[in-house]
Amino acid sequence: MSFLLGLDLGTSGIKALIMDEKAERITTSTVEYPLQTPKVNWAEQEPNDWWNGTVEAVKQVLDKSSVDPKDIKGIGLSGQMHGLVALDKEYNVLRPAILWCDQRTGKQCQYITEKIGAERLINLVSNPALTGFTAGKLIWVRENEPDIYDKIYKILLPKDYIRFCLTGEFATEVSDASGTLFLDVKNRKWSDELLDELDIDKDILPECFESSIVSGKVNAKASKETGLMEGTPVVGGGGDQAAQAVGTGIIKEGIISSTVGTSGVVFAASDEHHLDPGHTLHTFCHAVKGKWHLMGVMLSAGGSLRWLRDTLFNDLKAEAAKKGVDPYILMEEKAGEVPVGSEGLIFLPYLTGERAPYADPNARGVFFGLSLRHNDGHLVRSVLEGVAFGLRDSLEVIRGQNIKIEEIRGSGGGAKSPFWLQIQSDINNAPMTTINVTDGGALGVALLAGEGTGVYSSLEDACDTIIKVKSSTEPNKENVLKYNDYYAVYRSLYPALKDRFLELSKIVEEHT
Repeated sequence: MSFLLGLDLGTSGIKALIMDEKAERITTSTVEYPLQTPKVNWAEQEPNDWWNGTVEAVKQVLDKSSVDPKDIKGIGLSGQMHGLVALDKEYNVLRPAILWCDQRTGKQCQYITEKIGAERLINLVSNPALTGFTAGKLIWVRENEPDIYDKIYKILLPKDYIRFCLTGEFATEVSDASGTLFLDVKNRKWSDELLDELDIDKDILPECFESSIVSGKVNAKASKETGLMEGTPVVGGGGDQAAQAVGTGIIKEGIISSTVGTSGVVFAASDEHHLDPGHTLHTFCHAVKGKWHLMGVMLSAGGSLRWLRDTLFNDLKAEAAKKGVDPYILMEEKAGEVPVGSEGLIFLPYLTGERAPYADPNARGVFFGLSLRHNDGHLVRSVLEGVAFGLRDSLEVIRGQNIKIEEIRGSGGGAKSPFWLQIQSDINNAPMTTINVTDGGALGVALLAGEGTGVYSSLEDACDTIIKVKSSTEPNKENVLKYNDYYAVYRSLYPALKDRFLELSKIVEEHT
């Protein structure tokens, strides 16, 4: 029997997944690693922590599955997008990786926009310069750490550092490369014109492939460390959201995903290269050959709920441990005692700035309407509702472009909660479906590995065979009307606070 391995490098940990070709036998293992925030708005990780986690996760999943490594026909890689890993000529990591949620590059993004021109930038790479993207990070290093910049031999995205450790190859693929701001997304290749304008040597970039193309093979060193067979093919893989989309069957027009992980993403596949006229959504290459996608990203979705848990619910965490349940379940029980709209308490989920529909690194989280009436249950419910309102922001942009929406599939941690799915369904005024698989990113790149190594005749056939709708949550029409009123207030808050966010950011920077 043939098996496939998917590796999904997240912000908090790496997941390894082994599945048989019919996805009837799936084994997973996850290893966590730390995140550093050395300054306000900064987020960094050590790439070697990723590799050490990968080694451990692969060993664990091989042991748990009892799969013979020689039966693994291919490996796919997924990971957090936009991160900057810089290597010198000896392949040493020059500094901690700057992550997707890092917001330090506002000045560099302004420089890129002014240097290239806002509309010309869209024409060249299909996206505006956003603080999360890789280009601003590289220019920040050039301006602030010139000694490190001068030593750079190659830059890699996070998952592609794992590829290098596995294979010794410098490579990436189109879906992840779309988020660097260096890729001509329409033509699926590096933009020589943009790189020349920014005075960036193209040679420091890895070779860019389509996502299911074999880009390397496991080398002897990695084989010894992980237990994988030397020579096992490694395909391009995908950025986390494109991989998640493949793993949830979002590979054709009409099916949209709404994913709640640390970040939140609304994702629509497209057969053609589309641009959002307002430039609030990303236009990226899909991991599916010859397809693209529109994507709205909010930076603190599940991350907002985790912040609330870790900040205000430590006692509940202890109670949950005694009961042997997840603390989120107890939090939801409290939220369930609160009516729709949290009795006027509205949460803005901008804890790490925002990306869509407001590209604003200075935006901050807000509890609006707080009163003596509100308790801990109101706080939880308002966070759940605020995240769903934020996702609706992107969904409304997609609706405004007349993109066909036949189904919204919930995925990520937010889809595991029937309570949160109902909130999302009511706020979106649309059914929310779930599917029979939960490990979307790792499964998605395992499927890409299957296509790239000939285990599957096509990705479409594999998805149709393996991925099935499991449940559907219908909107409550009474709640829809209530949420529409609250959403109107939610939508008015960011424009009212935008200038105050900037003012506050300047004060914090001055006094920190």
